[in-house]
Amino acid sequence: MPESDDIRLLKQYADENSEAAFAELVARYVNLVYSAALRSTGNAHAAEEITQAVFIILARKAKSFGGKALLSGWLYQTARLTAANYLRGEIRRQNREQEAYMQSILNEPESGAWRQISPLLDDAMGRLGEKDRNAIVLRFFENKNLSEVGLALGASEDAAKMRVNRALEKMRKFFTKRGVALSGTVIAGAVSANSVQAAPVALAKTISAVAITKGAAAGGSTLALVKGALKIMAWTKAKTAVVAAAAVILAAGTATPIVVHYYKARASLLSANADQAMASLFSSKTELSDTDNAAYQSQTSTTPTEVARTFFDLCSQGNWAEADKFWQTDPRNKNSVASFPDSFKQRYGSLQIVSVGKPFKARINIAALLELQPNLRSQLKGMGNQKDIPASSVFVPYEMRLKDGSIRKWQLSIRCDNPEHRWYYDGGM
Repeated sequence: MPESDDIRLLKQYADENSEAAFAELVARYVNLVYSAALRSTGNAHAAEEITQAVFIILARKAKSFGGKALLSGWLYQTARLTAANYLRGEIRRQNREQEAYMQSILNEPESGAWRQISPLLDDAMGRLGEKDRNAIVLRFFENKNLSEVGLALGASEDAAKMRVNRALEKMRKFFTKRGVALSGTVIAGAVSANSVQAAPVALAKTISAVAITKGAAAGGSTLALVKGALKIMAWTKAKTAVVAAAAVILAAGTATPIVVHYYKARASLLSANADQAMASLFSSKTELSDTDNAAYQSQTSTTPTEVARTFFDLCSQGNWAEADKFWQTDPRNKNSVASFPDSFKQRYGSLQIVSVGKPFKARINIAALLELQPNLRSQLKGMGNQKDIPASSVFVPYEMRLKDGSIRKWQLSIRCDNPEHRWYYDGGM
């Protein structure tokens, strides 16, 4: 069916409350949504609940759905974000179930390529831009020809071919960096053959019955998924990002500092593999010695551990007048502010620290850094054959409980390399 028919059916449901129109959309895309959810969770029951939540969201957003949006791409992305929300609260159980799931699929007559890329596929898709992701969904998830892909994207067949090939190459590089070295042709064949599986027969009928009421008849856990997914989608749409870390390094052979900032989107923060992906930025870690701590004590009258605990306590108390003293204003940016953003304060106010680990210094993997910030490529040309660079930050591992009950584990990045040797926040929350 052409994509214009999707919009017609959705409009028919929105304007006339047509159950038949909505049921047709569910039947058309339930397998795509269910498959994405199943890959992310490894749990058939969870995948069904996530699928139901996705179509409830579609029903709620039917009146405001943009006519230019690609429904299959939107449904896939919504399934991915809803699954991420599910994993946020179920990560421990999900890990056990994923192991069981992976063991079960190893016994199925699937290609070796699919077994290798399946656990990584949705993370790879999440790294693509919307147009690239839509192109892959159309070409390999829905198995449309290039002419149909171009028509859906509002482009020529040649332009669609170029976009698909570029997106496929980005995915190939993503897999290669994670130890799965396959050609683009093999990846395309594996995704095309295996990415969409048949959902349980009765699921489409159940979803239609529940979703057309916009979730009024849904269970509490499903509605919680809907609420969480809508929040993530709002964050993603607003392109809200938080600073994960920052490092100031010196280019080899020069005295000009290169300021490196790398960011993690809120949606990515909820991914089960987010911390693993961010950890690849560190090529090595070295815990601070007693000598290092003594040097910091002499220079700044405190140690990194004490700085971290003080900062966390201020956030916990909501004492932003004092916490803002840890904010570093960028003197080169006239628009820079002198305090933490309101979004930071809302998220981390009233936090509870579970544990604070041993501080460490680290080296940053250049390849991983450039993947996050390609714009630094020209600045790093003078690095020669170096594979990593020293970070000026000190990293303090932590585990905290936020006021919404969620657990956050990462490392606080702090620095004192200014003329006053004043400690300031440099990312990691």
